[in-house]
Amino acid sequence: MFSKKNQIVLPDFLEEGSEEVIQLVATDEGPELNEKNLPEELPVLPVKNTVLFPGVVLPITVGREKSVTLVKKAYRGNKIIGVVAQKNIKVEEPTSKDIYEVGTVARILKMLVLPDGNTTIIIQGQKRFQITGIIADDPYLRASYTLLPDEHLDVREDEVTAISQSLKEAAYKIMNLNPEIPREAQIALENIESYSFLTHFLSSNVNAEVPEKQKLLEINDPKKRSERLLKMMMKDIQMLELKQEIQNKVHTDIDQQQRDYFLRQQMKVLQHELGQEGPDQELEALRIKAEGKKWPEEVQTHFMKELDKIGRMNPAAAEYPVAMNYAELLVDLPWGEYTEDNFDLKNARKILDRDHYGLEKVKERILEYLAVRKLKNDLKGPILCLYGPPGVGKTSLGKSIAEALNRKYIRMSLGGVHDEAEIRGHRKTYIGSMPGKIIQNINRAKSSNPVFILDEIDKVSSDFRGDPSSALLEVLDPEQNNTFKDNYLEVDYDLSKVLFIATANSLETIQPALRDRMEIIDITGYTLEEKVEIARRHLVPKQRDEHGLKRGDIKLDKRSIQKIINDYTRESGVRNLERKIASVIRNVAKSIAMEEEYNHAITDGEVRKILGPEIFDKDMYESNQIPGVATGLAWTPAGGEILFIESSLSRGKGKLTLSGQLGDVMKESAVTALSFLKSNAEALGIDHRIFEHYDLHVHVPAGAIPKDGPSAGITMLTSLASVFTQRKIKSKLAMTGEITLRGKVLPVGGIKEKILAAKRAGIKEILLCERNRKDLEEINEQYIKGLDIQFVKEVSDVLDLALLKQRVKEPMEFIIAETAN
Repeated sequence: MFSKKNQIVLPDFLEEGSEEVIQLVATDEGPELNEKNLPEELPVLPVKNTVLFPGVVLPITVGREKSVTLVKKAYRGNKIIGVVAQKNIKVEEPTSKDIYEVGTVARILKMLVLPDGNTTIIIQGQKRFQITGIIADDPYLRASYTLLPDEHLDVREDEVTAISQSLKEAAYKIMNLNPEIPREAQIALENIESYSFLTHFLSSNVNAEVPEKQKLLEINDPKKRSERLLKMMMKDIQMLELKQEIQNKVHTDIDQQQRDYFLRQQMKVLQHELGQEGPDQELEALRIKAEGKKWPEEVQTHFMKELDKIGRMNPAAAEYPVAMNYAELLVDLPWGEYTEDNFDLKNARKILDRDHYGLEKVKERILEYLAVRKLKNDLKGPILCLYGPPGVGKTSLGKSIAEALNRKYIRMSLGGVHDEAEIRGHRKTYIGSMPGKIIQNINRAKSSNPVFILDEIDKVSSDFRGDPSSALLEVLDPEQNNTFKDNYLEVDYDLSKVLFIATANSLETIQPALRDRMEIIDITGYTLEEKVEIARRHLVPKQRDEHGLKRGDIKLDKRSIQKIINDYTRESGVRNLERKIASVIRNVAKSIAMEEEYNHAITDGEVRKILGPEIFDKDMYESNQIPGVATGLAWTPAGGEILFIESSLSRGKGKLTLSGQLGDVMKESAVTALSFLKSNAEALGIDHRIFEHYDLHVHVPAGAIPKDGPSAGITMLTSLASVFTQRKIKSKLAMTGEITLRGKVLPVGGIKEKILAAKRAGIKEILLCERNRKDLEEINEQYIKGLDIQFVKEVSDVLDLALLKQRVKEPMEFIIAETAN
């Protein structure tokens, strides 16, 4: 009662029926009105947030056009209007359905036109009335009505006095409990003598909602009205006493926390005045932002609970910024937001071919994925692993794939990652906690279906903080990653539409379970021909642009590029090739800047002058005049190479010596070849006693380089057969394949690189296992043009093709001493 909104102070500006409306007091209920001196039709003025009682004086600022018309016309006439409370304050053009039927006939005492153009009237309530019908609603509401007389108060005079005293005492108590009520209100209350006006005055000022006050107005029995009013006032007293009790407890000793609270409230007001956002505005902004999210229902429920929890927190508490950061991350994540895939397969192929030369397997796999997505839109993203040597374009291929698919591109380097939390995040309870890199990058991309490159997945390590590769099992499993749960996020996030592409240089260091979840695509090293094309199409233009040269400033022809590749780089990829090309272009840039003469067409001699002496020597085929020297083919991370197997015999006791830093598998190949020759010596025309009286030495040149693998088996056998029979090996012949003791030839890998190495070395004929025939299908026909490739199944086929009947020019004569019987 007598709350701040009901203070007896006339403010400068009052909204129509707003909470700032205040009650004024007249000395009595005003001149008597009856149906004789009242019009037949009553103009009706709807008001908001207040109920007018008889005898009460009320200032109202009129703003609605209809209301202004009504007031001005009434003020010029008999100054009589009907005031009724509005049921719904949000309705700006109320009709009969939006107002109460019972109101108060009022007399306009004064009308003021304020400087801002608003019209303020001061009215005094006269008689209660009830609307019996609406006559018109234009230009304002007009209604037929009947006056509601108060019933006679059928009680003794002393009982009336008791009720009046009870009401006044309750009012005085409320005034004492509420320090905001001004002293003038108590003086006004003391001057009221009329019982009915006392009831109306207190009803008008009681601290209650409009519906409760309306019920008081509608009661005809004065006693019942007084009892209901007293009940409402006693309830108000109880609330005020409880509030005072709480305040007394709280204010006994104002501690630092309370002081901070009041300062924060002041800061909130200052922030509002300065147009800055406070905690409440931030929370409201998050709620509005959440309305447009396409997230699952359980995530929305979780988010709203978090906001409610934040709303109850002290903004100065340590956990408040942590909770706000969490809520902001939840609402910022791209839940259900996907970029639209570009299903133009020809355009996708064009983009992939533009950026990368070769790599046909990967391109075909991406086009297959696009084709299936075009036919079936809900296909889960594949988990690809591009496996190959460094510098072949595995990582940069991901960016081209993203462009071809019209998706966002994310790259996450896993090299050296040894903490599980890097993948799955920290729990919110830890200081400085944050989500894992997966969720962070998804949030940064603002898309739930990006192309996600997991770079160097083979270099993930583990320690006491966990095993990141085990955490990746959930991320890279198509059956699980639709409910990926980050420790920080605490709710499931769908990663099934993400196209994960991992890159690796070695498969041996990848956990078997993780390797099983990925589709391995082997990217072999580039051939010489492919490197030349890559340099011409990509590397030279790129370096030319980066160094500020024009197209005509330098010309690197095919021959010059081949010299750089053969003599200055030895790699599967093109990183070093790019560095060497950059060195050549920098030299030209220096000449241009210093205005020196230079050759625009870079020749072999210019390359040597700029880059210095050749770093690598190319292995070339050597003659077949020496027995026991066979040419093999080997695979290295830098590509294919030819190697020579040298065998020699010396007088001894049958000892076998192997040199050239050979691995265990290669040593076993030599032992297997020797055992096969011993068991088939008679068929090959070898005296079996030679094995006991001569020592055998097998050497593979370039002893500083470790060598291993079974692919030199038939080369070893051919070398040994040549030295034991002193027969020539066919000229310009190379071979590769594994052998068994039964004389079978088994397939080996790296055929593409080996064949291209043979061609570079001047080899004309190659022996391969029959089961390696399928590997030739992956090689461009122009790369193997001019080579005679023979396929063999048995060791006997190898020897028939490799060994000539002709012996070497100066064959070794074996001397075998006869042993005594």
